[in-house]
Amino acid sequence: MRTDESLRTAEAVRDAERWTPHNYHPLPVVIAEAKGAWVTDVDGRRYLDCLAGYSALNFGHRHPQLIAAAHAQLDRLTLTSRAFGHDMFADFCRELAELCGKDLVLPMNTGAEAVETGIKVARKWGYQVKGVPADQASIVVAEGNFHGRTTTIVGFSTDPDARDDFGPYTPGFRIVPYGDLAAIEAAIDDTTVAVLIEPIQGEQGVVVPPAGYLAGVRRVCTARNVLLLADEIQSGLGRTGETFACDHEGVVPDLYLLGKALGGGIVPVSAVVGDTAVLGVLRPGQHGSTFGGNPLACAVGTEVVRLLATGEFQRRSAELGARLHTGLRDLVGHGVLAVRGRGLWAGVDIDPALMTGRQACERLAERGVLVKDTHGSTIRLAPPLVISAAELDHAVAQLGAVLQES
Repeated sequence: MRTDESLRTAEAVRDAERWTPHNYHPLPVVIAEAKGAWVTDVDGRRYLDCLAGYSALNFGHRHPQLIAAAHAQLDRLTLTSRAFGHDMFADFCRELAELCGKDLVLPMNTGAEAVETGIKVARKWGYQVKGVPADQASIVVAEGNFHGRTTTIVGFSTDPDARDDFGPYTPGFRIVPYGDLAAIEAAIDDTTVAVLIEPIQGEQGVVVPPAGYLAGVRRVCTARNVLLLADEIQSGLGRTGETFACDHEGVVPDLYLLGKALGGGIVPVSAVVGDTAVLGVLRPGQHGSTFGGNPLACAVGTEVVRLLATGEFQRRSAELGARLHTGLRDLVGHGVLAVRGRGLWAGVDIDPALMTGRQACERLAERGVLVKDTHGSTIRLAPPLVISAAELDHAVAQLGAVLQES
């Protein structure tokens, strides 16, 4: 807790705006403490966190097992760089590989780094294994995608806010409609090395593709000798009621791109997970990261994997997710136009005649519930998997009250 009791929310908001460019538009909430599914602001007001850091806080704030692992590691070793080995690295990589059913783990830091790594590996695999002519590799991506904000990634975004005025853009990407299997198949040719896809598009409003789509993409990629890269950075690690969103259709990608929840809400941790036939194309000096796979990250990441290995959080997400979606569907026709999602993840389209998504978020914050808007009148709910049934019901009830007031 901040010791300066004169510091209040409005002052803190002004200070933040004074010292940072306006590349975010946060709600006027300034958090000072947090535990589980709840946060407390600088004025002492508590809020139910139903965003969970866009899935980075799947296990809630300050999960005791994760905090204990971080504390223990802080007392021993925090960073070596990959110039040397350290005693936490092998356990993390082995246990994450086993969770994914793969051979190898390449640790990085952020989700965008994981995606960039996947792109580089796919291209190298294409040249060395598939035999694509030099500098001609192509990757198929989907409209409405959100894979990060690097200059390469925003070049194949279809969101004007993410893309505009950051060119020139990296070539080699073909954009097709999301959920359209025939479009993916038509976009693949002899230069295609990968299909990069989100099993569920989070930033677009928690858009779930048609049943059979992911299985169809897997089938096409296999038939055409193309890698399937699954961006499970938001959708993975228990969020949808399975370990991975791909699991709902029995799909195993060639590369899992992981992040957010892998760091347990404590440190940024990401990873690319695949088999030797793909990740094995890398050689020393060809790719790396100073902080990727550092001891602190590995200590926390290993505990995250162990939490998931019990299956408890996947079950909670499935069971409470069913409860969440039932409650949200009851609001359709009462200020809500549509509800989408899976597990403890939902996109809710508010009737724009009533309010924007931003206004809905502001009014929910006034009632002590934190969510985030996207694309006009859509709001996203992604509560931590430690949330209780009663807390979940409370969040839905507050949304209902906001709609009824309008």
